Amino acid sequence: MRVSKAQAAQNRQHILTAAARRFREQGVSATGVDMITQDVSLTHGAVYSHFGSKEAIAAEAIELALQGSRRLWQRLAECKGGEKAFAAIVAQYLSRDHRDSPGQGCVVAALGAEIARQPRSVRDAFTKELEDGLKLLAQLVPGDNAPHRYESAIAAFAAMVGALILARAVSDESLSQRILKATAQQVGDLAHGRKRARRS
Repeated sequence: MRVSKAQAAQNRQHILTAAARRFREQGVSATGVDMITQDVSLTHGAVYSHFGSKEAIAAEAIELALQGSRRLWQRLAECKGGEKAFAAIVAQYLSRDHRDSPGQGCVVAALGAEIARQPRSVRDAFTKELEDGLKLLAQLVPGDNAPHRYESAIAAFAAMVGALILARAVSDESLSQRILKATAQQVGDLAHGRKRARRS
């Protein structure tokens, strides 16, 4: 029986959503296509009719996950506005809820090291979406100097990603919370460097 265009589009979206969650939870290499087909109740043939390879699924699923993170930042920016938007993003990113939800959270923290070993198509998709995310974050970093804000956005996000990885890795809950809290403070200092320097 032929599948309608609307149903085919819906199936494709379900595949990507399931793959993005699985990849973040278990890693790209450890996730087989059979796991994804089970999650979406489709056959291997149906999945491969949408995507020619697991590599293609990974590239699009990672794009989808990064776009979702960017939409979350945009919503926070619209709700908070101004300098409060950046602080809200940092607080959400370095929260216990985000730490404890890798399947729904930042794909960079979940897969960054593994993506470095993926094929070029996956790395290209990751790179493009990461650059778009950094551009958005740079718009929200306090300050008037655009190049300086972009550099600050890179440094801030790198610190946030590293903190989330460490907070998830340690077995000591107190240390995990301390990593998140200390990094949130330091990222705030970074974004407000000149202002804090004058006060010290």
